[in-house]
Amino acid sequence: MSDILIRFLVGGLLVSCFSTLADILRPKSFAGLLGAAPSVALATLALTIHHDGKIYAAMEARSMLGGAAGFLVYALGVSWLLRRYRPSALSAAVSMMPFWFVVFLGLWYALGATR
Repeated sequence: MSDILIRFLVGGLLVSCFSTLADILRPKSFAGLLGAAPSVALATLALTIHHDGKIYAAMEARSMLGGAAGFLVYALGVSWLLRRYRPSALSAAVSMMPFWFVVFLGLWYALGATR
């Protein structure tokens, strides 16, 4: 029960902070990006540190960063594909997903996934 309360309080506080930051920054399309993902990631890291310690949370954070880098490559690839060849959004999104996984798995392995 206390985990749910902590997640609620930390998540709510962080969502409010990032929402305020999104209101300050331009363009407004960043509002959705800043509102959810960083808040959830930070709340999850806080709970992971509380339950499993800093070392385990550092490994999880490293995996999050690899996933974010893979997503960046994926988003840039989908954007380029849509502008260059004008396929449907669904086919562009699905066809670029292997790049996301390849980048993530490459970084995960390169940064010492088994350590």
